[in-house]
Order: sequence, then C-alpha cells, then structure tokens
Amino acid sequence: MFQIKIELKTHFIAIGGSAMHNLAIALKDKGYQVTGSDDAIFEPSRSRLEKKAILPAELGWFPEKITSDIDAVILGMHAYADNPELAKAKELGLKIYSYPEFLYEQSKQKTRVVIGGSHGKTTITSMILHVLNFNKKDIDYMVGAQLEGFDCMVKITEDNDFMILEGDEYLSSTLDPRSKFLLYQPNIALISGIAWDHINVFKTFDDYVDQFRKFVASITPGGVLVYNEEDAEVVKVVESAENYFRKIPYKTPDYEIVDDTVYLKTEMGDIPLSIFGAHNLLNLEGARHICQQLGIMEEEFYEAIMSFKGASKRLEKVERPDGGTLYKDFAHAPSKVKAAVKAFVEQFPNKTKNGFLELHTYSSLNPIFLEQYDHAMDGLDNAIVFYSEDALKIKRMEAISPDFIKEKFKNENLKVFTNADDLHHYWATLDKKDGVFLMMSSGNFGGLDLTK
Repeated sequence: MFQIKIELKTHFIAIGGSAMHNLAIALKDKGYQVTGSDDAIFEPSRSRLEKKAILPAELGWFPEKITSDIDAVILGMHAYADNPELAKAKELGLKIYSYPEFLYEQSKQKTRVVIGGSHGKTTITSMILHVLNFNKKDIDYMVGAQLEGFDCMVKITEDNDFMILEGDEYLSSTLDPRSKFLLYQPNIALISGIAWDHINVFKTFDDYVDQFRKFVASITPGGVLVYNEEDAEVVKVVESAENYFRKIPYKTPDYEIVDDTVYLKTEMGDIPLSIFGAHNLLNLEGARHICQQLGIMEEEFYEAIMSFKGASKRLEKVERPDGGTLYKDFAHAPSKVKAAVKAFVEQFPNKTKNGFLELHTYSSLNPIFLEQYDHAMDGLDNAIVFYSEDALKIKRMEAISPDFIKEKFKNENLKVFTNADDLHHYWATLDKKDGVFLMMSSGNFGGLDLTK
C-alpha cells in the first residue's frame, strides 16, 4: 500500500490544468518534490507555477523525466492514453494516480466532506470555506473555483482532521472511467441537485443518475448525507439507498428583496446578503447544514455568510468603467442557465434584462440535448444565444440552424448569432448603462471584452 511521506517525489502529467496546477502547488507547499509536463499551459496556471518554481522549462512530453525514483505519478484528464510519459511510467511500474485518487490517499485518515451535485457544488463548497475561514477554523480542501481570500484552491496538511472536497461526477482520468466523486468515500456528503449533464460520457439520463446512486452507496457506514429535498431526482436516489447513513434534508429558506438587496429571514432577524437568486439561497442552506456538522454555530454562520460575494464566475459582478450593471456566470448546462436567468429576472424586476448564452460544450451543441433548454431564457427582455459554426466543424458535429435553436429554446424572440464578429458588432451597438446584463458561458463569447 502506498504511504504518504515527507519529501515525496511526485510528477504531474498535464500539470497546467486548473485543478492539477493547484494540487501541484499544494504539494510543493507541503514540502514535496514536484515536477510536471504539459503541451499547453495558460494563465493563471503559468504564472502561479512559475512563482513556485515548478513551471516546466519547455512545453511537451518528455519520457526522460520519468525516472524510477518517482514515488507518485499524477495523471490529468488532459493527457491521452498514448501519452509517452504515461507509457514510460507504466514501463517502470510506477504508481499512477488520477487526481481524485491521489486526493483520497492524502485524506484517507481524515474526515472527508464531499459536496456533489449537477449544479451548485462549487458555490456551496466556496460558502463553506468562506465561513470556516471567517471563523478561523483550519481545514484541508479542494475546490474548483478561485475564492477571495485564498491563494491556492487546494490545501493538504498532515495535521488537519477534516478535508472538504468538491465532488465532480466527470471521469477520473484516461485510465479510470469512474466518476471522480466515487473515489473519495465521504464521511459527510451533500447532493445539491441532479440534472443530466456530460452526455458525451453518460449517454442516458439513468446512466447519469446511477453515478449519484453509487456516490450515496460510497458514504462510509454511519456517515451523514445532506440533500436538497426540493429535487425529486435527489429524493429518489436517497430513498432508494440501502446503506446506513443519517439523512439531513434542506430546502430554500424564506427571503425577500428590498432595494436590490436580498435579506435572509432567520430567527435572529433579517440577514443582508451580498449574493442573490433562489438557487443561491438554496445553496446557502446546504452550506449551513454542512457547517453545523463541522462545529459552526448558526450565529457564526450567518455573521460570516453576510460577506460572501460568490465564487468566481458564479453570478460574479463585472466592474465596468461606465458603471453599467453586468454579471457573468459559468452557466452553460440547462439547469444552471434556468437558475441563473430566474435569479436575474427576480433580482431586477423593473430593469431591462439582457441575457447572453454561449453554447460551446459537446453537450450543449448536441441536437438531442438541446431539448433540455426549453424556456431557459424566458423572462428576459432581450435574449441572445451564440455558438460558433467553426467550433461545430472542429468538434466534427452536425451543423445547427438558428431556427433549430429557437425551436428548442421555445423562444421565438431569441436572437441567435453563429459568428463572433457579428456578435461583437451587436454588442458594440448596445448602451451598457441601459438595463442589466447577464453573460452565461464557460467560454468567452469568441473573445468578447465584457468591460467595453
């Protein structure tokens, strides 16, 4: 059995990834020897690796870097099965870990808290970390988005008793087709919601839901599951579970909006928040229950959560020089788009609401999956969808007509752009101080500058 030891020698295949480079930095901070390779490294990964003196000297794959004295090779999703460094590691019989597998090895003696769900898991994990940080409670963690007040989004120590992990249902590595969150074996778990995603991997809805059934089955005996009781699919999964664990349901709390500020209704009075949207209030409740499991009292939670401004790219306000009101959101999956739009419509009832959505993932451009976007942009005064015809060609996917998009969104007033230049020209004609803007994408709208 592999044993963690100080000055462990580790090598990362695909060190430049958003998750991988954070783990590499965390291990360097822990005192391990860290090397790595990648064929492309972008900002901010590049600068952050360079600062820690672990940026590869040159891009590419170099089998000579793989030597017999390496204790652990950590394989990223970006690396393909025929990667030459991976081949050398296999030849030498080195221990090869996927990212989640290695995180489990680092945390198997700790109490593991895993936050899962099709949507909301990054925000909930970020809320928990914000509250714990505010209350000066030290904990190990891994979260998938940058959070204010945290330099690195992975922290691993020898001393902390708890580790909180954002649990992703996507594949672990090119060698391991299991969902990442199935490797963590949580003592405390949360499921925020279930809505079909990653259809390039999970071909049917039931196949996707089955990952969550397995996740629940992986909870350690006598563990705890906090779950969203407003999600019918989550409730079905919880009720069908055969293993023993304690169940703690949560639902959207009471709140009201006064002068564009959300106030949470509590027994301690109305709590003003820096976030908005019913889905974020639901996320907050899930985070509150997890924090209670970690010893945080209600008053401590509420005092801390008032200053939580959101995770990066989750209804994140973009400061514009003209003072215009613009938010960007990572939303691209249908359930996320619907939640973000609903929050935006509720938050700004008396303003002209402009919503832009970019479709560029394999799932979002799949004609069958597009059915899931029905009425996703309803409630907006001006709704725009952008996708690149060139991107479809690169992905070797079928052409999609703007009329087909309108039909699937069930929105006749939808404006559809398939060329970035046309979109950018349209953007330039809009008065950014007239109304409010919601920009939803895991990409960048073909290089659109949101500050102009």
